[in-house]
Amino acid sequence: MTAAEFPRIKKITTYLTEGKGIGGDYHNVEKGHWLVDNYIANPMSKFPEYKASRTSWGINVLGSFCVEIESTDGSKGFATGFGGPIACWLVHNHFERFIIGEDPRNYNLIWDKLFRASMFYGRKGITLAVISVVDLAIWDLLGKIRNEPVYKMIGGATRDRIDFYCTGCNPKAAKEMGFWGGKVALPYGPDDGFPGLRKNVEFLRNHRKAVGPDFPLMVDCYMSLNVSYVIDLVKATQDLNINWWEETLHPDDFDGYALLKRAFPTMKFTTGEHEYSKYGFRKLIEGRNVDILQPDVMWVGGMTELLKIAAQAAAYDIPVVPHASGSYSYHFVASQSNTPFQEYLANSPDSSSVLPVFGSLFTDETVPTKGFLNISQLDKPGFGLTVNPKVKLIDARYILSPSPERPLKIESVDGNEA
Repeated sequence: MTAAEFPRIKKITTYLTEGKGIGGDYHNVEKGHWLVDNYIANPMSKFPEYKASRTSWGINVLGSFCVEIESTDGSKGFATGFGGPIACWLVHNHFERFIIGEDPRNYNLIWDKLFRASMFYGRKGITLAVISVVDLAIWDLLGKIRNEPVYKMIGGATRDRIDFYCTGCNPKAAKEMGFWGGKVALPYGPDDGFPGLRKNVEFLRNHRKAVGPDFPLMVDCYMSLNVSYVIDLVKATQDLNINWWEETLHPDDFDGYALLKRAFPTMKFTTGEHEYSKYGFRKLIEGRNVDILQPDVMWVGGMTELLKIAAQAAAYDIPVVPHASGSYSYHFVASQSNTPFQEYLANSPDSSSVLPVFGSLFTDETVPTKGFLNISQLDKPGFGLTVNPKVKLIDARYILSPSPERPLKIESVDGNEA
């Protein structure tokens, strides 16, 4: 196949998913799931009415969406993420013009156009999440055209297997399932005062007792603390051998992370789940105040941007351990040398079993077994994910441009028909 013959992108379709627990919105789960209905410290838990459930303040309000990109040879790339109808609207009303007709190998060019065209309203958040899913669909398409797994197109295998730690509400179950470590969400924040601090210490002490002295235990603080509270908490738990403290501060509090590192130079602090693009990570990396970076490939800008962030981090010998994202992260981790392991975000309601990260969206999603997966399990074209024909995908065009129930009437300024 010559360069002139290489397939070009001819069509892009977006879908919404019907039902709970399907697709790339981690928090779109059934009531009672540990991810949403446990006490978890978060930026909104300072308000009493929003403490009990993260769905009460709308963490799941956007929902999942999917992107399918078809090339002129009939190949199709597919990816999922979060953003719901808003994401679909952005794809078709703004981004599509930069995608149709392009050579999918020009992923850097496409990414740059999407980012620059949306810079005046984007740069972070939902805009980057949408760009991420488009980018992942392009990589999946490219793998389908070339009949190669994504990890082989971005560097090839750097190891034979990927080892996992598990994030959930039951680190003892994580240990029993074969994961090398377990991460729990902190229940209380600064607005719960010293009683909450004592409850946090007791909570972590109980988990340490349950898993024993040597099993790595990590704590996710979900952007909910401040510097003085973290200092008090770390001091109060120094005998518990916490492996790392994650997302302790507001994502933009770069100076705060510097203060924490100065206070505890031998303690590991991690962040990056809610940071976006290489520009956002530049400060984190150059400051050298965090020990592990945790970008989410479905939010940060997709595979194209994650590879650039990994290169930035490698220059400073800072490990990159992606947040969740299932197979999209696995291909990245397999191909890079500064990615020592991967997170498995427990998708079962009580986090005591291993289920597909994207629910029933795919028929063949790879998941870790006994805490690891072999790289050879990723040896399928693209990201190796087959859409489940039993899952109902709703073409977003029917949501974005519904047909009127009756002909529209044009009225003049006096209220009469024109």
